[in-house]
Amino acid sequence: MVSGIHGSVRDLFEFTDADKALSRIRDIYETGGTAVREAFTRFGNGHQTSPVRAYYPYLGIEVPPEKLHVESTLSYGAPRDPGVYGTTLTRPDLFEQYYREQIELLLKNHDVPVVVGVSDRPIPVPFLVETATDAIGPTDIRQLQMTFDMPDLARTDDDIANGVHVRNGDVPKPLSLFSGERVDYSLARLRHYTATAPEHFQKFVLFTNYQRYVDEFIEYAKTQLEDPKSPYVAFVEPGPAIHVRKDAPKKWQASGDAVKQLPQMPSYHLIREDGLGVTLVNIGVGPSNAKTATDHIAVLRPHCWLMLGHCAGLRRSQLLGDYVLAHGYVRDDHVLDPDLPLWVPVAPIAEVQVALANAVAGVTGLTGKEMKARMRTGTVATTDNRNWELRYSELFVRLNQARAIAVDMESATIAANGFRFRVPYGTLLCVSDKPVHGELKLPGMANNFYRQRIGQHLEIGLQTIDTLRADVNQLHSRKLRSLDEPAFR
Repeated sequence: MVSGIHGSVRDLFEFTDADKALSRIRDIYETGGTAVREAFTRFGNGHQTSPVRAYYPYLGIEVPPEKLHVESTLSYGAPRDPGVYGTTLTRPDLFEQYYREQIELLLKNHDVPVVVGVSDRPIPVPFLVETATDAIGPTDIRQLQMTFDMPDLARTDDDIANGVHVRNGDVPKPLSLFSGERVDYSLARLRHYTATAPEHFQKFVLFTNYQRYVDEFIEYAKTQLEDPKSPYVAFVEPGPAIHVRKDAPKKWQASGDAVKQLPQMPSYHLIREDGLGVTLVNIGVGPSNAKTATDHIAVLRPHCWLMLGHCAGLRRSQLLGDYVLAHGYVRDDHVLDPDLPLWVPVAPIAEVQVALANAVAGVTGLTGKEMKARMRTGTVATTDNRNWELRYSELFVRLNQARAIAVDMESATIAANGFRFRVPYGTLLCVSDKPVHGELKLPGMANNFYRQRIGQHLEIGLQTIDTLRADVNQLHSRKLRSLDEPAFR
């Protein structure tokens, strides 16, 4: 057992094997969680119980100068400087594969043991108990708070991800972008906002702002489950309602019913056994939902997220149905201004851009000048004003100076949060109207446009994911990493 340099962490043991370290992490989490859940059940049944507390598992490592691994090609998996690093962890059942990869990289890159112990951060009871009993009413809340730990928002923030984290005293440097409590906070929000469980989310995420994309995705998912050669084993829709392929492994069972009233950000998951399937989230219209969704999905450490939506074309040469591949953004959405200053550039991810462009060519069959005419690459302006057209004279100079080719309400938010949380991102929009040129969608035109483009646009997104999935490691660009980047991806 080791102690001292990892602060107030107790019962620390060294490990040079990732699986053994994971076993210790699971034991700490499950032992404490079981004790709290059992006490909560007694409390709900009206029995007096003494305060019960579970603590987050802690993972740490000490990297001396001679063990520092400096390699220019690494984007994650190794701290940048010598020192003591640590983080709290949660839900080892959900993050087992992710934790194993990060621990294996630390062991490989530094040739020193990791340590696992019990942190001093209690696990709040709402993150351990999924549902409360009806026997617990408003009058019991005070006693509940005295018996169990509640979330401490004063110590739950995004300072590490935002690059403004300040260490207090001799505590270890951050090993991960998110603490265990920050992760749990988002897992609870995902369940609430999407009506699906965090374990259903896949490592590739599509965002859209129109229900018709969802309808198309549901039809695509059904055809995949009917195909015995499909790599997908299940499809989950809000409820959650789980549909499985006929010959799916036994662990996948059909269950549940679809919700009658959709949640704020309904999510649909086409699941692969390796987790490299596709999640589609309908964030609706506006940057606030875009931020909320990406704030929480980021803790699941997806490999990539893409925005597939509609936009207003700004150039007279654009036609309805043309594609816009964003390589820059005017951030007029404002929702991320306190977290990511406007002077921070949101650079395109080359691998994503190439995959999107190739997918457009492959699906549409366009080449050469025809392709260049129908897909425009340039700057997308994202606004928080749905009626921006009514202030066009005020916006003209900004749009003109930015060389903007399209306006929407979500793309810059999703890209900026991808940059902030080190999740590779991309945007492919479809021109649905050109209000500054007097081309507005009339009902008949709109229906025809949607019939022709929605399916094709979604197919492009899915084909892009197929390309990116083939070489996931190339996605995690070093341009997303900070000067003092935590080692965890």
